[in-house]
Amino acid sequence: MKRICLFLSLALSAFSSVAQDELFGTEKSTSRKGFIINVNAGVDFPAADMADRFGTSYRLGGAVLYKTRSNWMFGPKIDFILGNQITDDSLLINLTQADGSILNQDGQLVGVGTFERGYLIGIQGSKIMNLSKTNADNGLLITTTVGFMQHKINLFDKQKTIPQLRGDYRKGYDRLTNGMFVEQYLGYNYFSKDGFINFHIGLNVTAGFTQGRRDYLYDVMRPDNASRLDILFGIRGGWYFPIFKRKSEEIFFE
Repeated sequence: MKRICLFLSLALSAFSSVAQDELFGTEKSTSRKGFIINVNAGVDFPAADMADRFGTSYRLGGAVLYKTRSNWMFGPKIDFILGNQITDDSLLINLTQADGSILNQDGQLVGVGTFERGYLIGIQGSKIMNLSKTNADNGLLITTTVGFMQHKINLFDKQKTIPQLRGDYRKGYDRLTNGMFVEQYLGYNYFSKDGFINFHIGLNVTAGFTQGRRDYLYDVMRPDNASRLDILFGIRGGWYFPIFKRKSEEIFFE
């Protein structure tokens, strides 16, 4: 929670430092076009079937976009899902002792780390609704992304002494799930004229229409092929590295 509050405080400070000039300036400008490299990070809160398996997770990713003079942006993106809150209480139930440890091949009780891992890859399209009188590139950002998502539970046997978690046996516990997703993002978009500050911040909701991909789960003794609805509500911010073109078509780095 402290990381989330710090993230929001920094973003709001950056926004307030530019908002007055953006909204109340008098000098008109024209929008720019060119390629943009976007690096973003965020935090996601699960709902629907996702909440039955995972807790809060974090996202780190990037995109390569092209921006038009009419303030459309589009291009491929990829995000990686990282988390350590596993809420599936039946995981490894056939292997664990009362204290959660597992008896290994040497007769010792050892712990197994469990982590959420996944990714989303797709194509995004965005529209900047200009709110600025001084910079035509800035304003409300509306983004839709469609693509493929996958997530699973990563089981970490540090000493590699648990036979049941080796090789293909691991697949009977990892809950591999994938399918199509649609994501909506609403935020504020800012490109500075001098090129030092370029960012976006906002809220997203992701709906994954996924399915379990394992033929059999050893701990619950059943197939894992049911359809799922995986929902993520998130807070995300990102930094832009734009390569815009001047009117003379000379390329320069913002």
